[in-house]
Parts: sequence; C-alpha cells; structure tokens
Amino acid sequence: MKCSNLRMNAIVILLLSVATVQADQADDADLAQELTNPIADLITIPIQATYDQNIGPNDKGTRLQTNIQPVIPFHISEDWNLLTRTILPVVKQDDVFPGAGSQFGLGDTLLSLYFLPKKPTNGIIWGVGPIVLLPTATDSLLGGKKWGVGANGIVLTEIGNWTVGGLANHVWSVAGDSDRPDISNTFIQPFAAYTWPNAWSVSFQSESTYNWKAKEWAIPVNVAVSKLVRFGKLPVSLQAGTGYWMKSTTNGPEGVRLRLQVNVVLPKF
Repeated sequence: MKCSNLRMNAIVILLLSVATVQADQADDADLAQELTNPIADLITIPIQATYDQNIGPNDKGTRLQTNIQPVIPFHISEDWNLLTRTILPVVKQDDVFPGAGSQFGLGDTLLSLYFLPKKPTNGIIWGVGPIVLLPTATDSLLGGKKWGVGANGIVLTEIGNWTVGGLANHVWSVAGDSDRPDISNTFIQPFAAYTWPNAWSVSFQSESTYNWKAKEWAIPVNVAVSKLVRFGKLPVSLQAGTGYWMKSTTNGPEGVRLRLQVNVVLPKF
C-alpha cells in the first residue's frame, strides 16, 4: 500500500513539474513576442552594437556603433500610456574622414515620446508624439552639433505569432552651430517578426533614412534571430543579425553589416 502511495505521489510530482515547465515556456514565448513590439508596456534596456564598413570617400572607413536604448512606459491615465525611448550612441570609428584618424565617444542623443492608448483599436496598436535631437556628441566628427525637433509615430498589429508594423519620424534642426549643415531627415522602419513557442524569434526590418537637404536615401535591410533566456529570474533577449546596404548616401557605409543585441527586461515600478 505504501509503495502504491509513493508511486502515485511521484507521478503527481512529475505531472506538476511538466505542467510548470510548460507554463514557464508559454510565459517566455509570450514575453519574447512582446519584445518584438517596440512600444510594449515593458521596461527594457536594449543594448545594440552594429558594425558597418566601406565608409568614406576611399571606402576604407569602419564604424562600430553601440546604442544604449532604455524604454520606459508611464501610466498617465486610465486610457493612456506615455512611453519614452532614448537612443544614446557610443561610437568607435576609423578612417571615416581622410586624415582624421580614429574617433571614440558619444554621438547625438535621440529622445522619442509616444502617447498610446492602453487598449488596441480594432487590433491595431499605435502611438504618436514628439522627438528631440540633442547634440551630445563628444567629438565634432561624431555628431551634427545641432538641436532638432520633430514628430514620430508607430503602428503595428499582432497576428498569431507574427508582429507586423512600422515606425517613422522626421527631425528638423532648430538651433546649433551655424557652420554645420541643417538637418531635415525622415526615418522609416517597417518591421515583421515571428516568434516560436520555444521563445525563439526571427525579425526582418529596414532602417531607411531620407536626407531632404542632400536628397539622398540610405536603405539597409536587416534580418536577425533572438532567443529569450533567463539569468535567475531576470529575462534577457539575446539577438544576432546581419544586414546589407541596398542604397547608401555619398560616403556612407556599403555592403554587409553585422549586429548583436542584448535586451534586458526590468521589473515594473
């Protein structure tokens, strides 16, 4: 009788363990898909490193740009959230400007604010708000030495395991060094991502920019794979990807680019 009870207890414990593992996997898959949404109601710190090459008039320049991009949502009313997204670039570049050698330091900071409804509209998630360019570059060759303002917006939807959408912004320079070129840039980023039940994701996107002053496009196309893992209870998304410059500005990067990203999910306040 005792043996039967022990076997029954062992079976119950095993079933509970399997159920717990399956529930954790489902939670991780849901969180992994949430991370493919740039305006999800999550506090995250993505750190994204991108390597570009063949830069400059001699196509000898290289650039490693590491973007520190904290995303913080605030609940401002029963119906609306305010989400802040800051991009602080740390840049290491070599031979981009002939005779200037290497530069290392901060680039210009971009601060985006999105006002977004808490509930999707007919399955559509969207947000709009202002964007501000801050001349934080520590070297004159790492930034434009201009203050800028503009508007940005994002729209997306989740269809099963897919997240599909796009974001766009436009920035005009409003102050700064009069000897530096004025800024009037439009940025467009269509994206699509698919997440599997095992918390792996694959994403496709472009980061196209049109410079209205120079009348030039820069169009890289990127693909990446990511996996949500946990360090203790801390969820972290690890991503690796590559891309190709379909079109570049004069003296801009060309060919293949490489990208690594770590996205840390923090507890809410």
